[in-house]
Amino acid sequence: MKSVITIGREFGSGGREIGRLIADKYGIPFYDKELLEESAKHSGICEDLFVSNDESCSNSFLYSLVMGTYPTTADGRINPEMPLNHRIFLAQFETIKRLSQSPCVIVGRCADYVLQDHKNMVSVFVTGDMVEKKRRIGERYDIEKLKIEDFIKKTDKRRANYYEYYTDKKWGAAKNYDLCVNSSKVGIDGAVSTICAYVELKENKT
Repeated sequence: MKSVITIGREFGSGGREIGRLIADKYGIPFYDKELLEESAKHSGICEDLFVSNDESCSNSFLYSLVMGTYPTTADGRINPEMPLNHRIFLAQFETIKRLSQSPCVIVGRCADYVLQDHKNMVSVFVTGDMVEKKRRIGERYDIEKLKIEDFIKKTDKRRANYYEYYTDKKWGAAKNYDLCVNSSKVGIDGAVSTICAYVELKENKT
């Protein structure tokens, strides 16, 4: 195993669970909320600030990160005079780059865009049918039944806005990913098997 697998996901599609199972299968690290903890640890910025800004757009900054034009001090450190939200996004960006030095699974947070030039990156998007997503969310969250669909749509809209604001790509568009999987059609285990089969085929080809 040499791949870094990034997973974009619709809310309720089981993307996190699928990512966790893939990481367990290959015995590699898994990062979802764990990425926020790692970013906080290495940046010195309070983890609560990463959580409150998680996958929510606040300024157009990621492009400058990818292009390497973000402001730093003379010794390469994050400029402490930068606005806090800039420092949060930069710390997260640098964490993704650092974690990608070895095989792992990273969920969300524009990781596929950050790592677009990584030769061993496999980008996946997990979608699902609304009926199945509502069932899964209803089992896991204390939300009134009639409000579940609205909650799903608002969460997906926030994720899409975040992704599209910081990248030049459309969230969930098939052409922007190596592989798109509908977990409602193949199930969680089927999605895991499909993604793993793709990863192994790609690795064998290279």
